[in-house]
Amino acid sequence: MLAVGVDMIEIARIERGIARHGDRFLRRFFTAQEIGYCNGRLPSLAGRFAVKEAVGKALGTGIGDINWTDVEVMCDERGKPQLHLHNRAHELASSKGLVQWDISLSHTDTHAIGFVVALGKM
Repeated sequence: MLAVGVDMIEIARIERGIARHGDRFLRRFFTAQEIGYCNGRLPSLAGRFAVKEAVGKALGTGIGDINWTDVEVMCDERGKPQLHLHNRAHELASSKGLVQWDISLSHTDTHAIGFVVALGKM
């Protein structure tokens, strides 16, 4: 089984959310580890937001069936982004047999994109 998801977001959307709701916005969409790692870098936050949306698409449920913080994007020691699924996202992935995930994120000055590929047992 193969599942993919992709999402693109305007970085200004993240900026507006933070300006309007501050820490409440950040805590709703990002884990403490993501917030710390990104350290206010809007393109990095937007890329993670796009990956979270893309995971929902790959799961076939959209983001509504999982919490935003159930999907976490952290980087390894070399800076490669890695996906960590928690709680309901982990349960959904397991129920669909999706056991291996790879992600990519990128951004320009105005947009960020997240792409995910999930492999599962046949």
